[in-house]
Amino acid sequence: MSSKIRDYNKLAVDILNELGGEDNIVTVARCATRLRVVTQSTPENAKETIANFSGVITVVEKGGQIQIVIGTNVDKVYNAFTQLLKSGNKVDVNSKSSILNRVIATMSAVFAPFVYVLAGAGILQGILILINLAFPGFDKTSTCQVFSFISWAPFTFLPIFIAITASQHFRCNIYIAVACCAALLSPTWAEIAKFIKEGGTFDLFGLPLSETTYMSTVLPPLFLVWLLSYLERFLEPRLHSIIKPLFMPFICLVIMVPLTLLVVGPLTAGAARYISIGYNYLVDFAPWLAGAIIGAFWQVLVIFGVHWGITPIVLENMKLNGQDSFQAYQTIAVIGQVGAALGFYIKTRSSEMKGVSISAFVTGLFGITEPAIYGVNLRFKKPFIYGCACASIGGIVAGFFTPYFYAYAPLAGPLTIVNTINPEHYNSVIGVSIGSLIALFGPVILIQIFGTNENNQNNGKIENDTPKIVLDKINITSPMIGKALPLSEVPDPAFAQKLMGEGIAIEPTENHIYAPYNGKVTAVFESSKHAIGLSLDNGVELLIHVGIDTVNLTNNEFSYHVSMGQQVKTGDLLISFDPQAIKQAGYPLITPIIIVNTDQYQLITLTENKDVNLDDIIFEIKQ
Repeated sequence: MSSKIRDYNKLAVDILNELGGEDNIVTVARCATRLRVVTQSTPENAKETIANFSGVITVVEKGGQIQIVIGTNVDKVYNAFTQLLKSGNKVDVNSKSSILNRVIATMSAVFAPFVYVLAGAGILQGILILINLAFPGFDKTSTCQVFSFISWAPFTFLPIFIAITASQHFRCNIYIAVACCAALLSPTWAEIAKFIKEGGTFDLFGLPLSETTYMSTVLPPLFLVWLLSYLERFLEPRLHSIIKPLFMPFICLVIMVPLTLLVVGPLTAGAARYISIGYNYLVDFAPWLAGAIIGAFWQVLVIFGVHWGITPIVLENMKLNGQDSFQAYQTIAVIGQVGAALGFYIKTRSSEMKGVSISAFVTGLFGITEPAIYGVNLRFKKPFIYGCACASIGGIVAGFFTPYFYAYAPLAGPLTIVNTINPEHYNSVIGVSIGSLIALFGPVILIQIFGTNENNQNNGKIENDTPKIVLDKINITSPMIGKALPLSEVPDPAFAQKLMGEGIAIEPTENHIYAPYNGKVTAVFESSKHAIGLSLDNGVELLIHVGIDTVNLTNNEFSYHVSMGQQVKTGDLLISFDPQAIKQAGYPLITPIIIVNTDQYQLITLTENKDVNLDDIIFEIKQ
C-alpha cells in the first residue's frame, strides 16, 4: 500500500501515461472511491505499476473498466485527469468499450439479478433427487410432480426474466420487452413449432417459419431486447406524444416478434446449439482434458467476469440433453478455491485474516467464491494458484468417470454435488466426489507445506506517517437500520480487503441514511447520489456507500437531503433511496460504512450484533 497522495496532478499524469496516453482512453468516470477508466487496450504491467503509485490503494479490472481505487481524494485526481484529456466526450460513464467488454458486462447485468432465483430452484431439484433416492417411486407421486414443475418454472420461463433485466440494461420499456418475449412462450407457438417439426409447413408473409421453440432459451430473448432498444430509440422522436403510449408497444410487437420468429430466433438458437455441440465434442473426445482446462481456468474467468458468457452453453446443454458436464467440472474448480481459503485459515497466524478466510470459506460452500478469491487467495497469490492446480487435477480424475449434472445449478459448488446423482450413472457422483476431495484438500496440504505467502505481501495495510490519535473512547452509532455484515462479505475487493479502511457493512431494511454524529458533509456525488462523505466533530471521517457499483445509477434511485459543506446533527436525514429500483437494476444493496482515517486510530472494535438500529453502536474507537 502506498502513502497518501502528495501531488494529485502528478498522479493523474502518471496514471494517464501508464494507460497509454489520451489516444488509448475510451472513457473516464469516477465514483465515491475510485477512478474508472475504459481503455482500448491495457498496456502490459500497467495495473501493477499504477497499484504501486503513491496514493493508489489498489487496481481492479471489472466490467470492462480499469478501476483505480484511490479513496476520498478521488475527486481531485479525477479533476486533474480529465483536464489532461482534450476530448471532452471521453468523460462519459455510459460510453462504449470493446465488444468483448460489452458482452461480459451485458451477461453480468442480465443474469446477476435473478441468479439466486435459479439457484433456489436448482436446490429444490437437488432435494427431489435425494428424496427419490431414499424413497423409490416418489417421482411418480403427485407431490413430487407439483414440486418438480415449481422447480422448473424459472428455467421454463427464463426469457421473461431476461426480458426484465435486459430491458433495464439496454434502457428500453420493460413491459414491451416482456410482452414480446411472452409471445415467444405462447402455447400456440409451441403447437405450431411441433407441427413444423413433424413435417408440416407454416409461413409468415410467405416466408417459412422454423421449428425453434423458446422455453429455457437465453440468446433469442437477449437479442430481441437488444434490437428492441434500437427500435424504441428510433421511434421515440418520431411518434407524437398523444399517440406514443399506444402505438409504441403496437409497432414494437408487430415488428420484433415476427422478426425474432423469422430471423433472430433461429440464428441465435442455432448458434447456441452449435457452441454446445462443439463443447460436448471435446467432452466426448477427451473428458479428462475438459476437466483439466475448466478446473484450472474457471476461476480465472470469474476474476475477469467472463464466466457469465458460459451460461448459455450450460442452459443449452440442459435443454437439449437434460444433462451438462460443464457444471460437474465447474463445481470442482469452485471447491479448489474453497479449499485454498480453508488451508489459509488453518495456516495463518493473523486473527484478522482468520476471520476473513473462514468467512470466505463458508460463503464458498454456497458456490460464491468472490470473497475467497479477492479477500484471500488472489491477494496472496499462492493460495489461488494452489486452488487452480488442485482443481485441474481433480477435473482430470473426474473426467475418467464422465460426470454430468442432471439439474441446473447457477451457483455450482459443494452443496450442489447432489445434482450429479443419477441411478443410471452413479459414476457421475463418484467422479465429481473424488475430484472435489482432491480440489478441497490438495490446497490445504500445499499451503501447510509451502505457506500462505503472507510474508511477501503488504497485507493491504495503509502505510502512513500520520501520528495515531490518542483518545479515551469514541462511539459511532449506525446511520441506518438493517443487518450488519463484515466487510469480507462485501462483493467488492476494495471494500472486502479493507483497502479503504476499517468498517462494517449493513444490508438495509429501510431506505434512509441518517447522520450518526454531529459533523460536516465533505463529499457528495451529484450524478448518482449513491454515497456521502462525513467529517464528524469527534475527528472520525466516514464514507457511507449505498450499494455496490451503484455509481452507474442515475435515474433518481437516490435523493440527497443535504448539500456539500453543510453542517449536520445526529439524526439528520442524509440520503433516501429506492431499494426496489436498485435491486431491479441488478445492484446489491449492501452498504459499506468505512472509517476513512482508520490509520489515525489504534483500536477499532466492530459490533457483533446482527441486527442494528439507529441508536446501536457499530464502532467503538479506543486508544
